[in-house]
Amino acid sequence: MLKLALAAPQTWTYDRVAHELGLSPSMVHSAVRRATQARLFDGQLRRPRRKALEEFLVHGVKYAYPADLGPVTRGVPTALASPLLRDRFAHGDDAADIHVWPHPQGAARGVALSPLHRSVPSVAGRDETLYAALGLLDAIRIGRARERDLAATLLREVLDRAAP
Repeated sequence: MLKLALAAPQTWTYDRVAHELGLSPSMVHSAVRRATQARLFDGQLRRPRRKALEEFLVHGVKYAYPADLGPVTRGVPTALASPLLRDRFAHGDDAADIHVWPHPQGAARGVALSPLHRSVPSVAGRDETLYAALGLLDAIRIGRARERDLAATLLREVLDRAAP
């Protein structure tokens, strides 16, 4: 839903979204069906219900997709080290100070944080806006109150900029 909420208002296909997210078309179809049942997606307009999606992203994702932390590894920076937050918080030189989605071609070393889906680290390199939004979502999943509040505010701004 986040990908569809950030996409330009155009006709999308299951195949195109699946290709862009590294998923199968059937996975995308199932996700849209579940989102429709959860009232996060308007099947008639073929668009996410923005306010409902925003509420879920800010308040529900951390419960539905709890963070799973692992050892220090190479990966793609996320959470407080992600594009929209990295300059707002101080980070030391220690790899334990940042979180990464494990990926062999990652540009950073840090504490492994399980992505929402295994394709996320690869998708991040192809879609800057989605990468920024997913990094904010991870800050909401693992951050302290001040970090979560800032991430939620920035995520709302990203969604508002993408609004049709």
